[in-house]
Formats: sequence, C-alpha cells, structure tokens
Amino acid sequence: MSTSDWLFLILQFFAFSFLAIGGAMTVASDMHRVIVDDMGLLSNNEFVTAIALGKISPGPNVMFVAVLGYQVGGLFGALVLTLAIILPSTTLAYYVAKWGQFNQHRKWVVAIKAGFTPIVVGLLFSTGWIIVDGFHSMKAWILGTLVMLLVWRTRVHLLILIGLGAILGMLGIV
Repeated sequence: MSTSDWLFLILQFFAFSFLAIGGAMTVASDMHRVIVDDMGLLSNNEFVTAIALGKISPGPNVMFVAVLGYQVGGLFGALVLTLAIILPSTTLAYYVAKWGQFNQHRKWVVAIKAGFTPIVVGLLFSTGWIIVDGFHSMKAWILGTLVMLLVWRTRVHLLILIGLGAILGMLGIV
C-alpha cells in the first residue's frame, strides 16, 4: 500500500472513531465498505473472519480492528488502525464525560443521552446485516436470529454461543 492509501485509511478510521457511538462494532459496516468494497484490501470472508477472531480474543471489543489492521499491513497496520480508531474517540469521551458529569442535572443532557440509544441500536443492526449477509443461506439467518434472541432473553454467556457457532461451522452445518 502507498503512503496515500495509508493516510486515507487512517483518516477513515479517525472518522469512524467519532461515529462509533456504542463501540467500534457499530461502524463495522462502514469499515467493510472502505476496506472490502472501496479499496479491495480484503475479501468479504477475510473481513468476517477478522471480526470473529477479534471477538473471541480476550480484551475489548475493538480488538477486531487490530486483526483487520494486521491483515491489511502486518504489525504496523494493526498498530496504526487500532490507534486511529481508539485515540480520537477516547480523547473526546474523556472530556465529554467530565463535562457531562458537571452538567448531569440538566434536562437536555439527560435527553441527549436517551436519544443516543436508538442510534446505537440502528448502527448495530446495520453491522449485523453486513455480517449475516456474507452468508447466503437461510440456516445462517435462522441461526443469527436464534442467537440474537438468546442474547436478548437469557443470560447465556457469549463465549458459549461463539463456541457452539465454531463447532457448527467445523461440522459444516453452517
């Protein structure tokens, strides 16, 4: 990749950082658009695999960005994309949290916090759509819906569901 490609990618991830209300996973569909569709750096399967590897890794949910970066540019790519997605929003969040705590009694601050909830849900839905759309089978859609309902309605640990998904994948069921 050229220097201008890296600069473009870093600036995109800086922007994603500010849009990732609710976590980096909420902008994974945009990351897919840039890395897979626009730049052609990874295939759809490589992108979905990076998310899966990042999610099963111990640590924060943003780990999948390090895996994406590694696939794109080795250790340098992992470091650069991880910093590009973390630093801007972390810095902003620190100062906004200090300000929000100081102004927590104001009604409009409470309203703004409540207003972000449907935005986060919509962004997560779009990410799920991109990930599940990578699998063009009814079994994958049914399994995705079942897992969503299990996560929503029970306290089944996510690692158990990920492990079951891995077993189903290895058996060729999904």
